[in-house]
Amino acid sequence: MRLGTFNLMHGRSMTDATVDPVRFRSAVASLDCDVLALQEVDVDQPRSGGVDLCALAAEALGVEPGGRRFAATVFGTPGESWRPAAGPRRDGEPAYGVALVSRLPVQGWRVVELGRAPVRAPVAVPGPDGRPRLILLDDEPRVAIIAELTTPAGPLTVAATHLSFVPGWNARQLRRLVHVLGRHGSRGTPAVILGDLNLPGPLPRALTGWRRLAAAPTYPAHAPRIQFDHVLAHGPVPPVVAAQVRHTPVSDHRALLVDLA
Repeated sequence: MRLGTFNLMHGRSMTDATVDPVRFRSAVASLDCDVLALQEVDVDQPRSGGVDLCALAAEALGVEPGGRRFAATVFGTPGESWRPAAGPRRDGEPAYGVALVSRLPVQGWRVVELGRAPVRAPVAVPGPDGRPRLILLDDEPRVAIIAELTTPAGPLTVAATHLSFVPGWNARQLRRLVHVLGRHGSRGTPAVILGDLNLPGPLPRALTGWRRLAAAPTYPAHAPRIQFDHVLAHGPVPPVVAAQVRHTPVSDHRALLVDLA
């Protein structure tokens, strides 16, 4: 059973700065995940050709519509003009957020709001030459998608999220997510958090006490030096038999993959 998390950077290639649906589908298919969390997911965005990246990812992995869920965090385009994704989306209005795709049967879905940092903060984004540059950005609202799955090893709760880039707020959001999972979960039921937590290396484990199933740098994709992308586990999750990072033709992150017995 393979779990994965992948920050898509809206499917953009670092070589030609474009979003090619064929290339995107091929990249996702190459991950061969049974459960895949996705961040920076575009739906109906002009910059990504108006495609639904969640639906494309599901098709690439052979997942039916009932096995995928997209949760918008903003309507509009991040970095340009946007509004929090509260209430209905206007016809044709672009959306951006997180997604979870599962080949395994889904017994239920939930979306949990994790809040938004009230301050602007510097964040590294790819520049015209492909090198990171710092810009000041307003933080976006953050959410987590929680799925109750039936797996060969029994029930498994999976949460997919993308936390704030603002130091301190991401730690607060992670603790809130762990609290929600503990409050709604039953004792002994295994749970996994997948996502870009914007927290480096061992820090998520220190903040939560959850096990870190993979320790490997994932960012930046061309020469990873830091791990922002994580797979955290709590309870009787099956043993890890392999873990790897995968470089694909899209995104400034590498995908993080964990195989469970």
